[in-house]
Amino acid sequence: MDQLASGLVLLQGAPSANPTGQMISTLVTFGLVFVIFYFLIIRPQNKKQKEAKAMIEAVKKGDKVVTIGGVHAVVASVKESTLILKVDDNTKMEFSKSAIQAVVAKGEEKAEASSEAPAEEKK
Repeated sequence: MDQLASGLVLLQGAPSANPTGQMISTLVTFGLVFVIFYFLIIRPQNKKQKEAKAMIEAVKKGDKVVTIGGVHAVVASVKESTLILKVDDNTKMEFSKSAIQAVVAKGEEKAEASSEAPAEEKK
């Protein structure tokens, strides 16, 4: 019987010294994890979304854009929630504003043209 009684005491375990201290350290740990996630994941993502929204709102007629699907085009007209893009001389397509991935800057256009020119001369 002594072995059984001592076994029960071992199974129950000794009461912890400071349960409040353990809870506080657990809460501090979760708080630190949340702060790290906020600064490494949530904040940069929100900043990127704001930049993308500002870029889409600033699109105007004549801008060169690239869609999410990789279509390079010139904006022919801007509507409330869509853009009409001129892809070729007689080809116009209507895209949702959210389908715009990037607006090509004027400096990038010249850099692309100058990098393509020597490649054509070598052929």
